[in-house]
Amino acid sequence: MNNNITCPHCGEHIEISEALRKQIEVEVGKSLSEKHRKEIEDIRYKIQEETQQKLQKKYQEEQEVLQEELKENQERIAKFREQELLLRKKARELEEQKEELALEVEKRLSEEKKRIEETILKRTYEEHRLKDLEKEKVITDLKKALEDAQRRAQQGSQQLQGEVFELDIEDMLRREFPFDTIEPVGKGVRGADIRHIVKSQKGSICGVVLWEFKRTKLWQDGWIQKLKDDMRAEGAHVPIIVSTQLPKSIENGLGVVSGVWVCSPSYVLVLALLIRDKLYEVAKERYIQTQKGTKAELLYDYITGHEFRQQVEALAEVFIEMKQQILKEKIAFEKIWKVREAQVSRLISSTTNMYGSMQGLVGSSMPQVKGLEMEELTSGEE
Repeated sequence: MNNNITCPHCGEHIEISEALRKQIEVEVGKSLSEKHRKEIEDIRYKIQEETQQKLQKKYQEEQEVLQEELKENQERIAKFREQELLLRKKARELEEQKEELALEVEKRLSEEKKRIEETILKRTYEEHRLKDLEKEKVITDLKKALEDAQRRAQQGSQQLQGEVFELDIEDMLRREFPFDTIEPVGKGVRGADIRHIVKSQKGSICGVVLWEFKRTKLWQDGWIQKLKDDMRAEGAHVPIIVSTQLPKSIENGLGVVSGVWVCSPSYVLVLALLIRDKLYEVAKERYIQTQKGTKAELLYDYITGHEFRQQVEALAEVFIEMKQQILKEKIAFEKIWKVREAQVSRLISSTTNMYGSMQGLVGSSMPQVKGLEMEELTSGEE
């Protein structure tokens, strides 16, 4: 058994007896327990104090750190707020710039659209103007060509026109006087154009009328003497010149110049009826006088005198008055028709201009209006 103990202070080993050892151990244990308890308390107090100091120091440090972090956070938040304000300001500026840009774009688009529309309108107007000029040139060329053709036709076919004029009157005389003989004088033979032999229903010759036709633009006095010479050569009774141009002495379209009847084409039938009736009456009277053997000279004087001519002129004047009245009425109605035609033309022109302007603005979506569209010429049409 180990009787040695170790001194807690010096560490030396001391040999003691068992009882003493136990006593010493008890006492020492109590002493040590008390001392240890005290030491433990001191250590615990010290540790608590140190811990409290450490905790307080740590707390202060943490508070300082927290204060510093709070300050930093506050500064950071302030910066964030400034940045947010700046960002919002920039956002507002961007929004305003966006709106201004949209307005500017819209304005430019509107201006560009207007410019394009004006360009299209100018181009369309120019195209239509050029087309109108082309049409006017074509119309002018056609009119010129037509005038040239008419002039050439008139210059080259005066003889044909005269023949047509003569044939027309010749047919009319044949239709009106089926019992008479209507003979055209042959070409190259000296004389008038038509020899009109007046006959009765029984075939007796009552007289001969020489017809001369002149379709011209200028009257010539030499025609009178020529026809009188032809009448003497033919042994005819009445010479008549039908002309589109009359001498100045004849104002009403019908009259006598140096013993020759002169009339316009519209009085041919009237004059033919009057002359034929008088020749028939004279021939009838001559036949009666021949049978009786008396008054032949009176009948000759009557047909060659002024009374016969005056009676024919009186009948012709009535016809002229009636025709002039009809002509006046015709002129009056034509004047009214012309006024109405001009009004209708202006109405159509205004409607067409309005429709063309609207079509130029609207474009192809403009509905087609029947009667206002230009008819297209095809290659097969004339």
